[in-house]
Amino acid sequence: QVQLVESGGGLVQAGGSLRLSCAASGNIFSGSTMKWYRQAPGKQRELVASITIGGTPEYVDSVKARFTISRDNAKNTLYLQMNSLKPEDTGMYYCNAVHLRYAVSYWGQGTQVTVSS
Repeated sequence: QVQLVESGGGLVQAGGSLRLSCAASGNIFSGSTMKWYRQAPGKQRELVASITIGGTPEYVDSVKARFTISRDNAKNTLYLQMNSLKPEDTGMYYCNAVHLRYAVSYWGQGTQVTVSS
């Protein structure tokens, strides 16, 4: 059974940092492109960052130089280090795995990030 479990969200003041984690089970991690999405209240879910199987990251412009996505294939865990947080970073953050061979997408349940001004 495939499962993605996010953790690390919370309440932080503007300028602070958080580190999100996404633990994957079900033998899909090493074969998947991994992504972090976020959804603010009343807004559409947006892609924040992604990382390929080989470790190549990409970021949405609004988080470049502040967020770092990484993966530990030995631990089946995805990370998102978020620095210099802004109130507009507030939202529910979701982990997503896109398994390339199986062409299937999996989602976690999300972890809430709230940045106060």
